[in-house]
Amino acid sequence: MDYANKYPSIWHLAARARKRLPFFAAEYLDSGTGMESLVDRNRQGLDAVQLTPRVMGGRFTPNIGTDLLGQSYSAPFGVAPVGMSGLMWPGAEHILARMARDKSIPYGLSMVANETPETVAEIAPNQAWMQIYCPKEPEVLDDLIARTKATGIKTLIVTVDVPVGSRRERQLAAGLTVPPKMDVKTLWRVAKRPEWALKTLSYGEPRFKTLESYFPKNQMREGAKLIGNIVDGRPDWDYFDRIRAAWDGNLVLKGIMHAQDATAALDHGADAIWVSNHGGRQFDGAPAAIDALPAVTKIVASRAPVLFDSGIRGGLDIVRALSRGADFCFLGRGFLYAVAALGDVGGNHAYDILRGDLENNMIQLGARTLNELKDLS
Repeated sequence: MDYANKYPSIWHLAARARKRLPFFAAEYLDSGTGMESLVDRNRQGLDAVQLTPRVMGGRFTPNIGTDLLGQSYSAPFGVAPVGMSGLMWPGAEHILARMARDKSIPYGLSMVANETPETVAEIAPNQAWMQIYCPKEPEVLDDLIARTKATGIKTLIVTVDVPVGSRRERQLAAGLTVPPKMDVKTLWRVAKRPEWALKTLSYGEPRFKTLESYFPKNQMREGAKLIGNIVDGRPDWDYFDRIRAAWDGNLVLKGIMHAQDATAALDHGADAIWVSNHGGRQFDGAPAAIDALPAVTKIVASRAPVLFDSGIRGGLDIVRALSRGADFCFLGRGFLYAVAALGDVGGNHAYDILRGDLENNMIQLGARTLNELKDLS
């Protein structure tokens, strides 16, 4: 199939994904929290970043290779960790891990995704990153860190912008549960999406496999409710210090929106700062992540890399974030739209879209290197 012409953008993949996903899964992927104003604000903030092209640059191919945390990548973007990603398409985590390995970009596996760090690291030993929330149970935290070490994964992401689970009203109204609760309404919604239903039947229902060893089966059947209790760690800097002491690899603090928090993170041993408002899914009153980015990059300066997500849907958005000082960008929804739309080939196609769009926009701007983008805003 000619994917390049039929699905030339992440927006086209999102529309296709909506037609293939059951209602509850599509609502999970698309929704924010509250009035969902921040989801829109992230988009509006990115759209407001205007860059002035320079002309007469001659013929060139932009250099977009990137070094980050001691490793070289083919492009300045990667796959952000997303919980319940296997609900979007069975085996989504493994599909994206294979893509990350083949395309040489990082893949972040969420602690509350539906596959384990052991299987993902086996697929993509040099590209897999592991993300954890902040579990209340210290023994769970300690074992997650030990397991991640044992896989050979070198980068640990600690997400700290979920002190408590947000309301996410659209997900509640959609009847989202993991595993899906097979009542009459859910069965009807699944029946209307036969490709997803057959693939899930063959692969097995989505489960929180990383966490299954810590809780009895009857508790794991509580699904999302149990996860909400697990991640209710309400971390402070002492909590982060404990992680830093236990983890000797790269440590990334994700969920920073305030420059003073970025400074504190570096003082407590973070190796990289990840600016994010959780894609608008946690606190609806926050500013757009792109608007918070310059203050963080200014104060972090050259002390550590600054990573960015929240609202990116194409190569131009990556250019915008890099121009505002980010060193690397991540997409969560974008890659999952692609896998939900196209299955096994979705991750590769999303990468090709993003890389092609990034290179095209750099040529439009006259920017030969990623560093030159920082001089354009």
